Order: sequence, then C-alpha cells, then structure tokens
Amino acid sequence: MDYEKGLVEVADGVHAYLQPDGGWGWSNAGLLVGHDASLLVDTLFDLHLTSEMLDAMTPVTASRPIGTVVNTHANGDHCYGNQLVAGPGQRIVTTEAAAAEMSAVPPSLLTALVNSDLGEVTNRYVQEAFGAFDFAGIEVPEPDETFAGELRLEVGGRPVELIEVGPAHTAGDLIVHLPDASTVFCGDILFIGGTPIIWEGPVANWVAACDRILALGCGVVVPGHGPLTDAAGVRDVRDYLVFVEEASRECHAAGLTAAEAVADLNLGQFGEWGEWERIAVNVRAVYREIDGGDLSPVELFGAMAALRYPG
Repeated sequence: MDYEKGLVEVADGVHAYLQPDGGWGWSNAGLLVGHDASLLVDTLFDLHLTSEMLDAMTPVTASRPIGTVVNTHANGDHCYGNQLVAGPGQRIVTTEAAAAEMSAVPPSLLTALVNSDLGEVTNRYVQEAFGAFDFAGIEVPEPDETFAGELRLEVGGRPVELIEVGPAHTAGDLIVHLPDASTVFCGDILFIGGTPIIWEGPVANWVAACDRILALGCGVVVPGHGPLTDAAGVRDVRDYLVFVEEASRECHAAGLTAAEAVADLNLGQFGEWGEWERIAVNVRAVYREIDGGDLSPVELFGAMAALRYPG
C-alpha cells in the first residue's frame, strides 16, 4: 500500500506520524494537540528516528509542548525513543503489564540478535528486519504512571481514554481513544497491509480488542503499522486472527505438530500481506495456548526465516 512518511493531520488537532512500509520496526505514532499541551502516542525504534519525528512535530508542539507520552505496548519500535521525551514536567503512561515487559527485551538484546551468528538464512532475515536501526545509546526510562483496565486523561482541555486490551499482541496492549475527534490509535492491535504477530495472545483477546475498536465507531483509525484505515481494515485483521486460531486448532486436533500445521496451511488472501511468514509464530502461539511451552525468540525467527527463504 502506498502512503507517505511523515506527519499528517487526521482530525482537528490530531496528527498521525506514519512510516512506510510498515514492516519490521517501521511503526506509526500519534499526536493530540490541546490548547496549551500535547500528548504523544508512542515513540519510535531508535533515537535518530524519534528525533526526526519530534522535529517534524515542532511547528505544532513549540507552543503546546508534549507533556504526556502514552506507550501502546512494550515493543521497542513503540518505546525505544522514550528518553527523548522524558524529564521534568513530562510523564510516560502505559499499562502495568507493558511497564513490566519493557525490561524484557532491552536494546542490547536486539543488538546481540543482529550481531549473532544464527546461520545464513536466519542472519539474512534478522538483518533485513532490524539492520536499518541503530540501538546504540538507548535507555528506556521507567514509566511515570501505570494502570490496569481503563484510564481517562485530559490534555490541554481535551479528553483521552486509554483502554487496556491486552494481553494480545503483547502482554500489555492498550488503545488510545480520542472521543472529541472520533479517532483511535490502535498500536499493534492493527497491522494494515502487513501480518499481525502473536507474541503473547490469547488470540481470543485480540479478536475482542478488534471488536472493541469497532464498537467505538471512530471515523479515523490509526494502526501501529501501515496506512490509515477504517472499520474494514479492523475487520480484515479480525478475520485473519479468527482464521489462524480455527485452522491451528483443527490441525492440532488432527495430530499435526505446529511445524506440520504451518506447512499445511493455505493462507489464501492473507498470503498477499507483508511478512506473511509470521504465520510460523502465530500457529505456535495457538499451540502454546493448548499445550503450554514455547520457543525462544531465536527459534521463532529461525522458523520465519525458513518459510521466507526455503531451501
């Protein structure tokens, strides 16, 4: 899907910062501008990208500074730039579960992953996913405020509703609803044009999160990755998740291993989405719901790499 990088006003005083092509690490962010203050939804994967984004926002935020940062979840492409917006008079807010998860995958772990000898195919895949980003010098500050369930804020006279919908993509996903602008920032509950990846689950929670977004009836829907969307885009993601869960459970009931199930599945229209090889992780996530157990991140990247580059 074609769309441009940068800041775009999507509603009155509401901006999305988009990063094509929405693949690994190329995440979106958002900005709500009130009469004397602003709220930032997510930072980006490294300090350079976050600094570039903040510079693009300066014409708007110079007179209405960012006082609140909301992280939709703990993946680095949504929080590794936090140190550039942390300090006196500023607060970082996320769910309790996301805060606990932020230390689980520090930048040093991604640096080690990129620099490790994982075998030719996996190395190629990891380099293509993360080689464009610079994880040096990143320190992720602890959030200043956490919550569970829902939290209502006011920023510059404007209402903000934070709604926890995880565990789903990760342990602590939230969405940001701006009721006076009919806008919702969905974090990685939505990948548009790309394939969702189930790091945590259960899948039923993620489906319920899509239903929650649809129930809001917003005119503007900003995904964590990919172009702006609407209710149809939300339903597409929901359909994919339902397909993965139903197909995986059928394969499990038939006695197939997770690897056999991945090889057996016909993705149909979903095979045209970017990063389709994430099915290797998603099937295993459903099997984990049934049987327990798990694979390491290196093993999961190896499984995706083998699908992407067979032979």
